[in-house]
Amino acid sequence: MNISHSLQHQFLIAMPSLNDSWFEKTVIYMVDDNEKGSTGLVINKPHNLTLLQLLEHFHIYGNQNSPMMKRAVLMGGPVDMERGFILHQPAGQWQNTVAITPKLGLTVSEDFLEAIKLDTAPKDFIVCLGSANWNKGQLANEIKNNSWLTAPFNASLMFETPIEQRWKAALGMLGIQPEFLSAEAGHA
Repeated sequence: MNISHSLQHQFLIAMPSLNDSWFEKTVIYMVDDNEKGSTGLVINKPHNLTLLQLLEHFHIYGNQNSPMMKRAVLMGGPVDMERGFILHQPAGQWQNTVAITPKLGLTVSEDFLEAIKLDTAPKDFIVCLGSANWNKGQLANEIKNNSWLTAPFNASLMFETPIEQRWKAALGMLGIQPEFLSAEAGHA
C-alpha cells in the first residue's frame, strides 16, 4: 500500500500491534505530513501537569479556582517532551501561530498562555508537551504494517470528548469496536 496523499489534519489511531509501546491506545492529530516526514500530537495521553502548574512554571499566575486551570496538559509525543504546542480553534492571531486550516491553529508562544491566564483564550484548545515524529516513509510503512488506522479530523473528538474516551471514540467514528481488533495484520 502506498500512501500518496497527505495525512495532515487527520487522526492516526493506534492499533493493538502498538500495545506495550509508548503509543498504546493513542490518538494522534497530524500537524504535518510531507515529503520530508511527519509530525503529530497525541491528544489522549495526560501528563502529570495541570494548566495551572504549567503556567506557574512560566511565572504566569492565573485564577487558581478557574475550572480551565484544572485541565490536563497532554503528552504530545516522546520527542522534545519539554517543548510545548497548543492546538486551538479558532486559529486567531498569536505571536507564533501556524494556521493548519482556516479554523485550526498551532501555537508555540507564551502569549497564548497569557491569554489562558486572562481567560481570553479560545474555549477550544489543548496543550501538549512533546511531539510524535516520523522520518520520510516511516509512517507509511507503519500504516502498511497495521500499526495505525487513519480517520478524518473531528473537532468534537479533539476538544469535547473526555481524554480517556478519545481512543474508543475515534475507533467508533470508523464503526469499529475495540474488542474486535486484532494485533495481527490480515494477509491473504
